[in-house]
Amino acid sequence: MTATAAASPPTTAPASAEHSLKKADKHSRRTAVLMLLPAGVLMLTFLLIPIGLTFVLAFTNARLISPEPAKFIGITNFTRLFENETFWKSLTNTVIFAVVIVPVQSAVALGLAVLINTRMRGVNFFRTVYFLPVVTSMVVVSMLWMFMYQPDGLINALLAKVGIQGPDWLGDPQWALLAIILLSIWQACGFHMVIWLSGLQTIPGELYEAASLDGAGRWQQFVHVTWPGLRQTAIFILITITIAAFSLFTQVNIMTQGGPLDSTSTVVFMAVRTGFQQQQTGYAAAISLVFFVIVLTVSLIQRYLTRDKEATR
Repeated sequence: MTATAAASPPTTAPASAEHSLKKADKHSRRTAVLMLLPAGVLMLTFLLIPIGLTFVLAFTNARLISPEPAKFIGITNFTRLFENETFWKSLTNTVIFAVVIVPVQSAVALGLAVLINTRMRGVNFFRTVYFLPVVTSMVVVSMLWMFMYQPDGLINALLAKVGIQGPDWLGDPQWALLAIILLSIWQACGFHMVIWLSGLQTIPGELYEAASLDGAGRWQQFVHVTWPGLRQTAIFILITITIAAFSLFTQVNIMTQGGPLDSTSTVVFMAVRTGFQQQQTGYAAAISLVFFVIVLTVSLIQRYLTRDKEATR
């Protein structure tokens, strides 16, 4: 009896180990929930709830300050919006801005990244100079360029030295949007330059050495080595620039207030002006909802066109 009892394996050890594993797993889940809780609260408060309220308000006649409660009015706000010439003008300006900004800003940023992607004295100075506008407030930059764009400002003074009479940049409907485009490219290209630079530094130097041994020149190396290695970086930059371009607001609000003759009005500026200045909260929510659908559609189309076709086969 004693020998048999001593030879039999203990039955409490596996149960104790399983209990410890379950306790550790429960503790890990509780820790994960606590770590995700702050981010979840922020997303719920500043993302999900505002989106839900936008969907609700878009179908009402709610006003920011009104003695009467909001009423459900169906698709009246959307019908009114699509019949509004200012909306179509604002949408056209937004599309023009995005179509110009996306290729030009990304190309300028890539060119700067290629120039400073070298080991030489003073390169850190140029990296800082190119990135400096990014860390400067857009409000400050807009006010600075607003003075430069004056008819007797710095830009027209420089043009006069080469015999060119500069226009009234912000007062002429033909030049106002172009003036904002130039400002926006100058201010933001440093940020995307840094992203391009990080992508360039992930490309192995051995590929350039092999291409050089094969007789490839600078341009051929860029086409066959650099650009393929920047595919994922290019997709990220393309999407971020597009979203930022469609959300153009600060420059317009500071410099032109949508004028002259709505030549610089954008969808975001129209929504903010309608909601806060005109206090038509329901109508502004409808504008925001339409803008959300447009940006989402454009982003999905971009993601589809830039997808990795080999990976999806």
